[in-house]
Amino acid sequence: MALKAAHVSGVPSLDHVPETPALSVSSVHLPSGVGKAGQKPTKFLVVGHRGKGMNALLSPDRRMKELKENSILSFNAAGRFPIDLVEFDVQVTKDDCPVIFHDDFIYTEEDGRISENRMTDLTLKEFLSYGPQKDLSKAGKPLIRKTKDGRFLNWSVESDYPLCTLQEAFELVDSHIGFNIELKFDDYINYQDEELTQILQAVLKVVFKYAKDRPIIFSSFQPDAARVMGKLQSSYPVYFLTNGGTEIYPDVRRNSLEEAVKHCIENGLQGIVSEVKAVFRCPSAISKVKEANLGLITYGVLNNVPEAVYMQHLMGINGVIVDLVQEITESLAEFNHKTEEENGEEEGKANEVVNRPNFSQREISFLLRLIPELVQ
Repeated sequence: MALKAAHVSGVPSLDHVPETPALSVSSVHLPSGVGKAGQKPTKFLVVGHRGKGMNALLSPDRRMKELKENSILSFNAAGRFPIDLVEFDVQVTKDDCPVIFHDDFIYTEEDGRISENRMTDLTLKEFLSYGPQKDLSKAGKPLIRKTKDGRFLNWSVESDYPLCTLQEAFELVDSHIGFNIELKFDDYINYQDEELTQILQAVLKVVFKYAKDRPIIFSSFQPDAARVMGKLQSSYPVYFLTNGGTEIYPDVRRNSLEEAVKHCIENGLQGIVSEVKAVFRCPSAISKVKEANLGLITYGVLNNVPEAVYMQHLMGINGVIVDLVQEITESLAEFNHKTEEENGEEEGKANEVVNRPNFSQREISFLLRLIPELVQ
């Protein structure tokens, strides 16, 4: 693995990480390579973010504007590479239909003015009227996206595609591709259990009818949504999404990996999906997650850096959600091929966790110190 030169002076000491982490996912519907509770994972999971990558309209990188995110086109494009799942965002329309869309609000331009609607205030028919239409003789409302700094941009990508429902994803996405279904809720709304239950039951109705043998993981940043989903069903693992304290929210359950572990233990959840920066800042949290017999997957822009992804493989993290699907899967294949050659003389090494290299704890701790510099 070729690493760029880095200066590590001033980098704080980092804790050691476990050599043989366990993964707890108690479900019969599991991604390929994931074992049941108490077993080690048999492979490092790669998950395509919103398909083959999110749309970052301000990015100079054309790959971030290649395919419409959260679309059937993007999901199937990601599945042409050796990934395990695609991650996507599910919301429920006003008339109880689960649809796939990330943002809380949807924007268009009408009569020269920006029009705004809350996603969950739309009916299915209204939602599907935005963007490209399946009937090519019809024109949909142009999609506009609002950036974090308040600017409005035309949602322009190289290959556009119609918006879709969760049912269509099950029907039209290759059946070998697993789904990481993020249950999307507004950060600034206080939801009651009764409302959460109604929304989640609408999602489950579609899942139970159309999933068949497709591997599925549920996840949510909304702590109570994750809790309620765990109570409503036991067929699929539920992961709690957290930024691990990289941003602060009024709900303390969202503000640290420690709180995330506590929330999972108290509510019988199967794992955590964390912002990768939170893990690199506090690698000792990995041991705490594994001691709680929880799975650990990460997300974030650092997961588009091959060295950062491979480092997580060494640290015992169970998987990564990535935008650059092709680049990351190719890099992992190259890294693992070299590892197989190095371990080739040792009997049985091929059955270990993706032939994890035999780095010492001291070497791993040193490499971890390089990460902040590697990603510059």
